[in-house]
Amino acid sequence: MNIIKLIGEASIIVQMILMILVFFSVFSWAIIIFKRKSLRSGAAHSRRFLNAFHKNKNLAEVGEAARKYKLSPLAALFQSGFKELAYLTKSNSNPGLTAEKIETLNRALQKASNQEIAKMESMMSFLATTGSVTPFIGLFGTVWGIMDAFTRIGIVRSASLVTVAPGIAEALIATAVGLFAAVPAVIAYNYFLGRIKDVITEMEDFTFEFIGIVERLYGS
Repeated sequence: MNIIKLIGEASIIVQMILMILVFFSVFSWAIIIFKRKSLRSGAAHSRRFLNAFHKNKNLAEVGEAARKYKLSPLAALFQSGFKELAYLTKSNSNPGLTAEKIETLNRALQKASNQEIAKMESMMSFLATTGSVTPFIGLFGTVWGIMDAFTRIGIVRSASLVTVAPGIAEALIATAVGLFAAVPAVIAYNYFLGRIKDVITEMEDFTFEFIGIVERLYGS
């Protein structure tokens, strides 16, 4: 059977459903490609930044590395923390950091961490929606196509395979397209979610390490 011909002969409702499914599929693949590229770039920059962070004991030099590897969420975390640290040490005649100032620094790092998490999780909801909704949209198209096929049977008064097969085939195409849109979206969503959780753990560890270094350098 010619699939293009079947789609062309399908009812307008089935064709509209197929267009919706194609939109979900194309847009979800665009998100998958973008998220994969951004997470890989962020991971590469994070490795280089951490290498510079552990080699340099001077926080100002680490700041230069943070500006260089700006795609790293850890670098963004450091920049926010370093900016807050500079404010705290200059806002009082006492350069030492009290427990209250350490808590303020920790909140600034947490806020920066939340911002980075929000960036990484952007557009993830569309993948989740695609994975959960498109199979049902495809199923609706299948049901509608089968109803249309039975209507044709009533019109021609024949239930032969030649009469039924085209209608059933065009109906099942909707289910196939729905699954084609849903399966990659679900796989990608779970994969990216795992990667994001790993980055969140890295940011938490970096926060503890950064505060520990600050306490050693500026502790009162």
